[in-house]
Amino acid sequence: MDVTAKYRYARISPQKCRLVADVVRGQPVGNAINVLKFMPKKGADLVRKALESAVANADSNHGLDVDDLKVARIHVDAAPVLKRFAARAKGRGARIVKRNSHITVVVSDGKKD
Repeated sequence: MDVTAKYRYARISPQKCRLVADVVRGQPVGNAINVLKFMPKKGADLVRKALESAVANADSNHGLDVDDLKVARIHVDAAPVLKRFAARAKGRGARIVKRNSHITVVVSDGKKD
């Protein structure tokens, strides 16, 4: 059974967060959480938060065994960006684009519904 958790509007660019998501894709949940806990990237904490939420959903809402779960799918999509302006020379302004992400984690025990 597949169980999903979404972390929407995470304040990190999708490109940076995908580097972390690629590391844990397909791993058992316990191993993935352990890897993310000791990874020195900002995206690791955000992905770990979404992964732990998916595990909690599987345990409490569906009664699945946590030890059997694997990271079935994980993807990071672009969210709406924050547009800011920075002062430049001669009264001009330069656009600063602060990117956001939607992190979706799907854990599965490998069995059909």
